[in-house]
Amino acid sequence: MKINKKIALILVLIFTLALTACSSDTKDSITVGSRNNTESIILANIMGQLIEAKTDLTVVRKDNLGGSNVLWNALLGNEIQLIPDYTGTIVANYYQEPTGTADETLASTKRLIDKDGLHAFNAFGFNNTYTLAIAESMAQELDVTTFSEFAKVSDTFIFGAVFEFIDRPDGLPGFQKEYDIHFKEVKGMDHGMMYRSFQSGDVNVINSYSTDGQLQIYDLRVLEDDKAFFPPYHALPIIRQDALEKHPELTEVLQLLEGKIDETAMQKLNGKVDNDALRADVVAKEFLKESGLID
Repeated sequence: MKINKKIALILVLIFTLALTACSSDTKDSITVGSRNNTESIILANIMGQLIEAKTDLTVVRKDNLGGSNVLWNALLGNEIQLIPDYTGTIVANYYQEPTGTADETLASTKRLIDKDGLHAFNAFGFNNTYTLAIAESMAQELDVTTFSEFAKVSDTFIFGAVFEFIDRPDGLPGFQKEYDIHFKEVKGMDHGMMYRSFQSGDVNVINSYSTDGQLQIYDLRVLEDDKAFFPPYHALPIIRQDALEKHPELTEVLQLLEGKIDETAMQKLNGKVDNDALRADVVAKEFLKESGLID
């Protein structure tokens, strides 16, 4: 049976398209994940966009996955291969080991995660530690600047805290014991709700992060952790070793981010999303361009 030339041509085109589709489906990729907060999503986008610009890899994004433990378990389970995380969280929360100075905590991070098939790059450049924040007018009235001073009046305050802080060993339980601090009430909430709850008067002290963008627009006093209870929380890329072995070019790419973001810069990036309502991917791209990391 003879095949019409037009039909033959159509069959060749269909076959070619099918091969192209298969090739596209099997293209190497890496999945980047983030927690359910602005900073984590921005950092994941910064890493993902830089990888796309500097390599042939396709980046699959899984943003807003949940709290730190959810993200960590997804990394261990190979549902994702690359995340931003924090040295103090890794050492104190995941492995429940003592921290130390910034350098000691980074060294412990690298040592501990190695046995689980993970690799830590050096830090982005900022320490996003927990802190307490109250209205500046209230702080002046009570004359408090430190956690120890605040502990003497804390039982009149309603505390707004992210859910995981309430249960983490490096969070509320240890913090209360260290400072003998007690609140009138503790309300758990998502990070995005804390400042709105503060503004509405639902809470009057919050466990903010030192790089929160909202600190730029609320008249708050960030209190001093005078006993240095909270460990260093330097943000850094964490990747699966098998992914790095498969794509060794990622080492050079992710090293480009070392020391590129300080506390002020991260606070501004967070503020562009939380205060100015810009998309995290747009803010990430703008940062990479302004830093000269992409064209």
